[in-house]
Amino acid sequence: MKWMGAILQDKDAEEWTYRGEGALNLVLAYCGSSPHFVQFSLSYNYARSSEVGKVLRIQKVRNDRPECENGHSALVNHESLLWGKFEGIVSAPTREVAEHIYVQKVMCPLLGSEHVDAGIHVLVSREFLEAVDNKVLCQRPSWRVDAARINPLHDSVLLISDHSVFPHFSDSLREDFCVSVEIKISQISQYHPLDLFSGSKDGIQKAIEALFLTPQNNFRVFLNGSIIFGGMGGTADSTSSTAAQSFHDGLKHVISAKDGMHIKGFVDLLTETIFKSGLLNRLLEVQKLDAIDIEGAIHSYYDIISQPCVVCRQIGGEKFAARYSSIHSMLRDDKVRIVRDYLISATAKDLSMMISFKSKINMDEESLHRAVFLESSKQTFYYKVDTN
Repeated sequence: MKWMGAILQDKDAEEWTYRGEGALNLVLAYCGSSPHFVQFSLSYNYARSSEVGKVLRIQKVRNDRPECENGHSALVNHESLLWGKFEGIVSAPTREVAEHIYVQKVMCPLLGSEHVDAGIHVLVSREFLEAVDNKVLCQRPSWRVDAARINPLHDSVLLISDHSVFPHFSDSLREDFCVSVEIKISQISQYHPLDLFSGSKDGIQKAIEALFLTPQNNFRVFLNGSIIFGGMGGTADSTSSTAAQSFHDGLKHVISAKDGMHIKGFVDLLTETIFKSGLLNRLLEVQKLDAIDIEGAIHSYYDIISQPCVVCRQIGGEKFAARYSSIHSMLRDDKVRIVRDYLISATAKDLSMMISFKSKINMDEESLHRAVFLESSKQTFYYKVDTN
């Protein structure tokens, strides 16, 4: 597990800006010019050695919890039973380290290391976390503020690459624009994930078009790292005319098209890239590990922890008991596999997918990144697809 030696203090909070948040973490983007961070981005991972832009992922704690956790608790016995087959997780000294190794040992092999950024941990002071909490308070959606706050007791946060910014591999790329799309894998409004996971271009395009109509927190677009479409963790019901115009103006820097055709060209580009990348297929396979859903996995869980099944006791009835008796009569190893697969599947269902593009200016240029051709504009784009 990689750690960064510097400890972020309260004065360092000024170099981080609010990017967004989910249920468990708040995300900050780096806006400073610290040589320490520049040196880090050039050295810690050769595969990402030319990337610019970093984000911090900071854990939150619910406001209704009287006490915070510091992340130092180790795994309990039944957790060790679940993850013992993966080297390093059970022996990890803290839960934070175990979670980091989980990403490296479990999710990277399943989704591909090229799509998963495990990041490194950065030490932080309590003063830094409190300063950040105060700084971003007015930028956070009010319902997020009411629900949770930054956990001030953690002594480290996760530093990963900013996947809304494309890596600089040549001078020609530095002069161009980067557009990135974040898609949350969840079900809401007119957007239906089954379309996205259909395996067909028509289904993917239908899902993307629905996301444009009701983006909410499921669809965001960035231009050179700045959001131009979608929410910041809120729940806007539809796209305002002002936001749509801003988005259209931003696309003019990226897509060569007649007026009114930039969004269509962008949808076509996004559809082709998602289909070509194959990441959705891998995500779907991981999500399918959960064969019986939480309604079935919960029965295995109670058996693993050697406790009476609360579900069977509360609902009762011979018909219900018979339905899940086969699970309770399984071998312990099979019950462990059911719960483990459910948890891995749940991780995949909660991921976001980030797709980033830069137009290829010099046709003779070599790049480590894959390319996709947009027929309508006769443009070639470099692309990369990551998970968050």
